[in-house]
Amino acid sequence: MPEVKERRFFDLLIDVYVPGRWYFKTPTHADGQPLEDPWVFSDGVLIPDPGPLRVPLSRPGKPLDFTSAGVGLTPVLNARTAGVFRALAPNDVQLFPVQVEGQNEPYFLLVVTRTVRCVDEVASEEVQFWRPEDGQPEKVGEYRDIGGLRIEKGKVADERVFRLWGWRPALIVDGELKAALEQAGIVGGQFVEV
Repeated sequence: MPEVKERRFFDLLIDVYVPGRWYFKTPTHADGQPLEDPWVFSDGVLIPDPGPLRVPLSRPGKPLDFTSAGVGLTPVLNARTAGVFRALAPNDVQLFPVQVEGQNEPYFLLVVTRTVRCVDEVASEEVQFWRPEDGQPEKVGEYRDIGGLRIEKGKVADERVFRLWGWRPALIVDGELKAALEQAGIVGGQFVEV
């Protein structure tokens, strides 16, 4: 019987060390009006089509294949990087066209539509929870901070890319998706094994 390799998972983060990199503000409607809920793109669920969107620059610089935008940490991808997600994780993502300030080529907002409750609270270096005295009752019991994130891989089913329940900043990809992104030459993202 062939040996089954254990799946590996990685947190896909923006690479802040790319020299001269650009930074984005929060996405808006195409007419520049603010979105009602800029966090909706990182909730880890399927969302309705938001219509035409634009992403203003916070700091001009080198265009990247992968970065995040504004308060919601919304991933923004160029067409090549979006194509990798579309090909390898079609059941886990939505891709919405977005006009990036100063760019003619297509970019896409990446919405990860799956959430998995799999933070390994014992193996992670530090886990802090929201408490009633923190003054945000809607967050009580969720993660306030996680250092040295580790996940329980056995709780992940067929997801190739997913969000973590209770910890919005993490964007988790499996090893195959990571390898395909690296093979495509992704600039602007870095991977940290979890």
